[in-house]
Amino acid sequence: MHPNNAFRTDDDPLAFVAAHGFAHIFGQTPDGPRVAHAPVLVSAAGTLMFHLARGNALAQHLDGLTALISVGGPGHYVSPNWYVEPANNVPTWNYQAVEIEGPVRALEMEELEALLNFASATLEPRVGEDWTMAKMERPRAEAMMRAIIGYELSPAAIRTTLKASQNRSEADAAGVVAALERLGETAGAATIRKARL
Repeated sequence: MHPNNAFRTDDDPLAFVAAHGFAHIFGQTPDGPRVAHAPVLVSAAGTLMFHLARGNALAQHLDGLTALISVGGPGHYVSPNWYVEPANNVPTWNYQAVEIEGPVRALEMEELEALLNFASATLEPRVGEDWTMAKMERPRAEAMMRAIIGYELSPAAIRTTLKASQNRSEADAAGVVAALERLGETAGAATIRKARL
């Protein structure tokens, strides 16, 4: 996470994870550090739930491991030309990210099925669809579930970054907002405005 405290936020980090939900999951294995890429869901209890293919290089090592989950959100490049004094500045990148560290446990088969149902109930409405595990023939569903492992991470540490030009003057921030709006990056401009309230 960025070391500058200006880029901390009071926004709920688990709400951010729930909204963005695609993560990099890092862990140390006997073969060295590995990273998996997977959607992550936030349970009602505040734990992070996900699944990996059994063949994933990290999957066989996660149970009982302390892992790190990193979820990134929208971001954008910032040109020094957008500042009041371009010659005295360098390019940068505004972005949002949450890191969550904690112990991981593998889920039992019934818990895995509940996770997959939770995933469908959460993600299908986002794309206007209604698929559920119940639409699969049961032998096929069971075969598919045997090919994956579900996990739950209990957060022990949460770190955030919301880098949205908070360390810049009002004039510099206004220049970045104007440039982003010219480029059609209205969400990035809105994030800068919100961070300055």
